[in-house]
Amino acid sequence: MLIEDRYLLVLLVLLVLLAIVFSVIIGFSIHSSERQLISHYSAYGITHFYFDQWFYSLTFLAFQIIAAVLHVVISIKLLKEKGHSFAILFAWLGIAVVIIGYITASTILGLRTLL
Repeated sequence: MLIEDRYLLVLLVLLVLLAIVFSVIIGFSIHSSERQLISHYSAYGITHFYFDQWFYSLTFLAFQIIAAVLHVVISIKLLKEKGHSFAILFAWLGIAVVIIGYITASTILGLRTLL
């Protein structure tokens, strides 16, 4: 059924390739060190920047892969249950989530130069 819908197949392959490429880029951006790195920002706390160990950055890799796999599986399920348009919409949403995740990860990893 998915092979008959070439547009959805191309979108899902693009989604997986983007997730892999972004994961490799993020993976090469992560460097192990003894000092703590900025992990997130909050406007509500006393200190606005919160710190964690370097291996916290590995969650960005996991997010990219998990988000891509889940969007592929749900898009295929939507194709079977609801039709072509919902599956296409969810595949584009998955591409947007992976791109936004990469932007967020690269921004947070770029903050290590502030210290």
